[in-house]
Amino acid sequence: MTPEEVRALISHGEGQRLEFKRSLAELETGVRAAAAMANTDGGHVLFGVRDNGTILGVHIGAQTRERVVQAITDNTDPTLYPSVEYVDLDGKTVIVVTVTRSDNRPHLVRGRAYRRVGAADVQMSRAEYERLLLQRRQVEFDRQFVGGVTYADLDEAKLAWYIRQRTEQRGVRAPATSPQETLVNLGALVEEGGELVPTKGGLLFFGRDPQRFIPHSEVRIARFKGPTMGHFIDSADLRGTLPEMIDEAERFIRRNTRVAAKVVGFKRREIGEYPYEAVREAICNAVCHRDYFMDGSTVRIMIFDDRIEVNSPGPLPPGVTVENIDRKHVLRNKLIANYLYDIYYIEKWGTGITKMRRLMQGHGLAEPVFEELGSFFAVTFYGPGEKILDLIPEEGVVDLRALGLNERQIEALRLMVNEGRELSNKEYRETFGISRPTAARDLRKLVETGWVQEIGKGRSLRYAAR
Repeated sequence: MTPEEVRALISHGEGQRLEFKRSLAELETGVRAAAAMANTDGGHVLFGVRDNGTILGVHIGAQTRERVVQAITDNTDPTLYPSVEYVDLDGKTVIVVTVTRSDNRPHLVRGRAYRRVGAADVQMSRAEYERLLLQRRQVEFDRQFVGGVTYADLDEAKLAWYIRQRTEQRGVRAPATSPQETLVNLGALVEEGGELVPTKGGLLFFGRDPQRFIPHSEVRIARFKGPTMGHFIDSADLRGTLPEMIDEAERFIRRNTRVAAKVVGFKRREIGEYPYEAVREAICNAVCHRDYFMDGSTVRIMIFDDRIEVNSPGPLPPGVTVENIDRKHVLRNKLIANYLYDIYYIEKWGTGITKMRRLMQGHGLAEPVFEELGSFFAVTFYGPGEKILDLIPEEGVVDLRALGLNERQIEALRLMVNEGRELSNKEYRETFGISRPTAARDLRKLVETGWVQEIGKGRSLRYAAR
């Protein structure tokens, strides 16, 4: 922008598309103004100009440009990328920040959306915010395509794996079509400009290197020391297709959480710190239902001493609240959801919340906590802390006697469980020195407990642990 153009702007005074800031001390409100303009009709924020149009200029240091750009990119969601120029006006430097009307609006600043009304930044109502979201999502993210991506960027081996999984998990017969035709039928390839190009959903599921084109699709995971985000013990930025990242995230969690073990009854019992199936469900939901239009944010998984947090970019869809989340179902990314459903990474729509609650309760832990944290949706699983051994119930001799088992039956059960023994009626009689009818009654009672099964019939009938 030339000095003459800047002077012409200043002469018009502040308005819907122009904001003056005295200095970089007002950078925070300048970010808000830039986001409000991007949400409305675009405009300019000038640093180094009084409200009345007097040119003050700003001191320019070595990091000034980076400071201005970073303040805007770090505090807007989806990330806003402005144009920043230095313009000399009679020996005084004015910083001109230019934003255009954004196709990716609404942009949030610290979790709030603003629009420009005259020379003021006004917080949007929920209705305005939701209307803009709906306009932005008229074409779903996963059905869009990325410029410069070709069929060669998809991996036929990953398609073959998906087909095998779908056949095994859902019983869907493998298609007789070519890999390219199959991808078209799956919505992973679409025609654009006379050529077949991958959709974003297809790239995230079958791509050779999805993060090369959709960098914010990675999953960040870390194990922190203690209950807060300070020093971390282990961390990773997971890359690859969505199924690959889900599987790797589960492996990371398993190796960074504890397993409790103690001898109960006749055998060693082990139990994980968390029901991993529940945490995996939360991760699947996060990569499936996140807002991929928030291109500056990733799914984050944080493991602390006392909990696991899974944070997914984007607030809940319109109409869905924390209170009705297990009853109201709105799919953001239908193509991705269908792919994950096909290979049984997710179950029927809407069952995941109930499943997480049920698994945590069954593990002896509190239900997970669901929250909206600004522009993120968070699921928190609270662990047992130092009471991890309490997750293993004290079963054994006392419980068995309470069920009416005598010492012979308890010892027989020990032999079957610990030593893998199979006992016939004759062997049972000889072991305990009892009559055939007594042995028959004892063995029948063991079968009734559900822990012992009959194998074979007649003279070959034997009894073993299930």
